[in-house]
Amino acid sequence: MATGPRPSLLFVTDLAYEARGRRYCDEDIFLTARLREDFDTALCHPRDAAALLAGFDMAVIRNSGPVLHYQQAYDAFRARARELDARVYNPLTGRGDMAGKQYLVDLSRAGYPVIPTVDRVADLGLLPEADGYVIKPKLGADSAGLRFVRSPDVGPEADGTQLVQPRIDLRYEVSFYFVDHDFQYALHAPHPERRWVLEPYGASAADLEFARSFVAWNTLDHGIQRVDACRTADGELLLVELEDLNPYLSLDRVAEPVREAFVTRLKASLRDLPA
Repeated sequence: MATGPRPSLLFVTDLAYEARGRRYCDEDIFLTARLREDFDTALCHPRDAAALLAGFDMAVIRNSGPVLHYQQAYDAFRARARELDARVYNPLTGRGDMAGKQYLVDLSRAGYPVIPTVDRVADLGLLPEADGYVIKPKLGADSAGLRFVRSPDVGPEADGTQLVQPRIDLRYEVSFYFVDHDFQYALHAPHPERRWVLEPYGASAADLEFARSFVAWNTLDHGIQRVDACRTADGELLLVELEDLNPYLSLDRVAEPVREAFVTRLKASLRDLPA
């Protein structure tokens, strides 16, 4: 029986990027091998994506490393995607890390369960008292520029560019993984000092309600999202980050049936991506 041409997919990744505690390249080699079952797939570095975009039906941004390492190329890619009205996955309308970390300030002000966050010297008094504080660039990623201080002593020159948060006494960190708005699996780091030594996590109904509230807030109908949270000493879940550009998936940490279900759901999401 005759079939139409297979969709072509430009898979944007940096196979040489070295991430602490994670093998980005292994995950993307696995994913592209499986996506080739349904799509004509080519890999490219993020610095080449803008030039190649027009030749494909869609582009998938995956483990391409922090954008700040190639900001000019990423900006050119976004501009080219808008010019072509290209299908990009994740769509470039995300309100989470894709747009920087202003969302942590906004969600904190709005009363969402997030780590208290401010970005102005005048707002430092809104933070709870703590044994220490974290200061990090609003446009940072992968812990770049992060520092720990005893008191939130930042100058007015940092207004709007630095995030300030209290250090949280936590039991563990946990991540919830979604395709579109469908929950796929959860993983947690039982030992906070070993962030990427992850184990499967049985999410409760309350946990999923927490995670889904941020997926709903983000208003991305299509795409992969990872909701990173911490469990505080008193049992509360607080948002750490909403990864909606190129979240690492830790697929090597889940059982094969879970991994297969994720791949199946991802393929369906890509096929359904609106033109």
